[in-house]
Amino acid sequence: MQITTQHEHPIRVYYEDTDAGGIVYYANYLKFIERARTEWLRSLGIEQDVLLEQSIAFVVKGVTIDYRQPARFNESLRVLSQVVELKRASILFVQQVINDHDNVLVNAQVKVACVDLETMRPKAIPQFVLGELSGVR
Repeated sequence: MQITTQHEHPIRVYYEDTDAGGIVYYANYLKFIERARTEWLRSLGIEQDVLLEQSIAFVVKGVTIDYRQPARFNESLRVLSQVVELKRASILFVQQVINDHDNVLVNAQVKVACVDLETMRPKAIPQFVLGELSGVR
């Protein structure tokens, strides 16, 4: 299923996000894009703790990331997230970290799998989640 809905999440770069030179440490971009996906789900009424109680979890299966420009301490950033592929048990997100000058700092593709927490095997994404992410209600 091809999707075009996009979500925007603001991020402020804190001192703890940076190295000694005031540049965002590369691994912290993964935290930024993870937070953006979580907040997008939350904005759709999808709470992951409720899913965990049902033995349903979303786990990152793979990430491709391209670091283009550095972000610096105290910058205001935006993470743009888009679902580009929605399958029975997986979601492919394209995410970008952008600064206030609309420069793309990071491009990422993140494949997330839905799993049963007890077996750690793939599980069909709940229908209400599919509906929210595809815009079908």
